[in-house]
Amino acid sequence: MTDRPPDQDDQATSPGLTVPVPLGDRSYAIRIVSGDPIGFGPFARSSLDASRAGRGCRVALVVTDANVAALASRHAEALAGQGIAAEVAAVPPGEGSKSLDQAAVLLDRLIAMKADRHAAVVAVGGGVVGDLAGFVAATYARGVPLLMAPTTLLAQVDSSVGGKVAVNRPAAKNIVGAFHQPVGVWIDTDSLESLPPRELRCGMAEVVKYGVILDASFFDEVERTADAMLALEPGVVRRVVARCCELKAEVVSQDEREQTGLRAVLNFGHTIGHAIEAVAGYGGPFQHGEAVSAGMVAEARLAERLGWIDDSLADRLSNLLRLLGLPTSAPGLDPDALLDAMTLDKKNRGGRIRFVLPRRLGLVELTDAPTEADLRVVLGELTSPAV
Repeated sequence: MTDRPPDQDDQATSPGLTVPVPLGDRSYAIRIVSGDPIGFGPFARSSLDASRAGRGCRVALVVTDANVAALASRHAEALAGQGIAAEVAAVPPGEGSKSLDQAAVLLDRLIAMKADRHAAVVAVGGGVVGDLAGFVAATYARGVPLLMAPTTLLAQVDSSVGGKVAVNRPAAKNIVGAFHQPVGVWIDTDSLESLPPRELRCGMAEVVKYGVILDASFFDEVERTADAMLALEPGVVRRVVARCCELKAEVVSQDEREQTGLRAVLNFGHTIGHAIEAVAGYGGPFQHGEAVSAGMVAEARLAERLGWIDDSLADRLSNLLRLLGLPTSAPGLDPDALLDAMTLDKKNRGGRIRFVLPRRLGLVELTDAPTEADLRVVLGELTSPAV
């Protein structure tokens, strides 16, 4: 992957940054600002007008949750100012809303609105809202325009970009889904100021992931700016969010639908992380970023057992995650249950569990090389009670 352009630091101190996602006729822009409450309306209109279906948009359903319903109402007002009549639908906060039942409620809402194929779905919230709203946008009338306005760090740097939308089933996360690119992503980092500290830390797990998988110098930067990120210094936040979006956009533009295997690199920490979520229970003791944090450490240890890396990488990773207040283990979970949950991972092939493991900092590889014995050792360490 390419290094950050030389002028990125200068750009990050400006009022806003734009990161393009080049996907031919599905290309779109990610706009990153800090405190621009009036900018969303014009951005939404221009993003919709750049798409064939969006040019006729006069109706929108704004999907949100109770935590950010006030912000979603302001987005609806901004849409009204652009000639788009918007209704707000608030779902209960939490992973439990990412379900087929909740999707059906939203689909029925669109039907009641008499929404046609030019109606837009706007997601204002975190990853759950984005995935759910995106799934609804992908399935209503076989696909309607989607706008993302992520309000959590995790959603801003990861789930809002790239077009993967899904809902959960009790046994597996994100198992029912689609590829449906947004027409635009609006990121106002001021939305992070009201984020609970735990949610902010969860987003940092995905930030760290980008450094491990694609950009060693970015990992260095995250180590240096960890305190500034947690303090939400605007210039630092914009720069970090923009770099994550750049890295993900580059991967997505080369492997939009996971056909070449390149996009799988974004799943470092997620094979074990998703298993932790499933076994612990969605909405349980591990939020997504926390599960990914512990999963990254465990998968780095797997790479150690294969002889791909020495223990310095996993130790350095663990130290950074602890500095950010994130877990590096999942004590008390059943290793057998974790192993069973991993058999449902979407990366698997031929009945073999596949992992994204580091070869070095900034370079990872998709592999099924770990044996069951390797897994049992690492899962045993992962779930052992803290000393």
